Amino acid sequence: MPVSIRPPDSVIRPTRRAFLGMSLALALGAATGCSSAVAELRSGAATSAATGPVRGGTLRVGVLQDLVAGGVMMGTHSTATLLTGLAFDRLVEYSDGTLTPQPSLATEWTISPDGRRFEFTLRDDVRYHSGRPFTSADAEFSLRAYADPVWTAQLRSTAAAITSFDSSDPHRLVLGLDAPVGNLFDLLSMVPMIDAESAEDLRAGLRYVGTGPFRFAARTPNSRIEFVRNDSYWQPERPYLDGVAVTIVPDASALLSSVRAGQVDISPDLTYRDANNLTRLGGFRVVDGNGAESNAYLGMNVLAPGLSDVRVRRAVALAVDRDRIVDEVYRGSARAASLPWPESSPAYDPVKDRTFTRDVEAARALLDEARRDGDVPAIPLSYSAGSPSYEVIAQIVQADLAEAGLEIRLDPVEYTVAIERLTSGEFPGIWLLQHGFAQYQPSTLTVSAYPFNARRNASNFRSDDYIRIADAAWRIPDGASPDAIARYGELSDALLDSVFLAELAVVTPRTVVSSRVQEFTWNRRGEALLAGTYLS
Repeated sequence: MPVSIRPPDSVIRPTRRAFLGMSLALALGAATGCSSAVAELRSGAATSAATGPVRGGTLRVGVLQDLVAGGVMMGTHSTATLLTGLAFDRLVEYSDGTLTPQPSLATEWTISPDGRRFEFTLRDDVRYHSGRPFTSADAEFSLRAYADPVWTAQLRSTAAAITSFDSSDPHRLVLGLDAPVGNLFDLLSMVPMIDAESAEDLRAGLRYVGTGPFRFAARTPNSRIEFVRNDSYWQPERPYLDGVAVTIVPDASALLSSVRAGQVDISPDLTYRDANNLTRLGGFRVVDGNGAESNAYLGMNVLAPGLSDVRVRRAVALAVDRDRIVDEVYRGSARAASLPWPESSPAYDPVKDRTFTRDVEAARALLDEARRDGDVPAIPLSYSAGSPSYEVIAQIVQADLAEAGLEIRLDPVEYTVAIERLTSGEFPGIWLLQHGFAQYQPSTLTVSAYPFNARRNASNFRSDDYIRIADAAWRIPDGASPDAIARYGELSDALLDSVFLAELAVVTPRTVVSSRVQEFTWNRRGEALLAGTYLS
């Protein structure tokens, strides 16, 4: 039977949490211009959301990074996920903090008993920004593109598991699989429905033609991206905003100043300390992206000198003070972790998740043992330059490993360089980044994400057992079944035994929002869904 239909804009709703604040004087200036901007924001906050949605106005978003050509399928930073949330729709959405798919461009679906045939009914009132109707052929094109290596999409293996398409009816799509997989709806909740007629321009970063609530209007590289209202959007009366203006501010201090001065309405890129302090100023609130957690981690290239020895990798995992990182960097919006799974995941095991609590003596003993069998040289630690959070974490890691007897050389690189090294497996040693996908079906992580993919990962780690375990978990249709949970336990054991990366913390995204912004929502991938957002 078809699934029941829920409203298409049913999405994860923000919750408010109490924060421990630093002294206001440490982070917030007393400039007159800032004070007047705050007064204006407070005045706007007095306009109750109970008056109902207000049409018009441009939402101003501040981010640290520009778009990267060809990166629309990757979603590796907040600007890319902002773009896909604004300009594109997906077939389904995950909402309410669960992995239960809800309708979007697909309104209902049926699944065969053997899990190998999926039939979707598509909306018949959707148009691309060019005016062309959206059809099942476009959905087929988008899914096939996602499986094409040229787009470097992380769920490529799941897209490739679709072995047949029937798009003969423009409002009906049938997908066939040779064998069932447990994460097909993860894929369908991520793949943007791109426009075949402008796909080459999309790859080149020249045009972004989708069916989403906002049309791409203009871009000044490393400066500004502009979106305007899609007057033909399929959700009645939406969007409320006239447009969204994204300003790229590559310096974190300058971005904070722009927010404080009232020049930015929303920013997902402030440090957690600055986000917490802004709430003390008034006129701002902080929303936590519950359900869209990501993970801070240390990746390790097992082909690099020293890191080919699992004892050295285990020493790294044992030496790092995760609790200090959670307290000093993430300010209560993270949880120290040895494994990638959020607490809501069916793979979460609280005992295994504390495997690598800090033990400097054990780390030192492992390093001494490794040195008796060969040289353990100084190891570079690469991280994205210009990120205050990464800089602090890198310094903590460097000091922690020095205490255990391992020299670390800090290697700050441009973010684009870091992503190139991630996708090509060419980091020279250890690297510090954040990853997603653990908030989905656990099997998605180990058959998809660059740091974890069992067949080809950024650490250049390969194990027939790891491939077997990852595939076994992936092929179980019911990701919450006892059989699946048993396989997830095997996955966790494989990750803890091989230690080709060291998880640091499960992090809840935190976005600063001015009080004049109402109905700010997002999906499980962390894409801002602004069709229902308005300014008070």
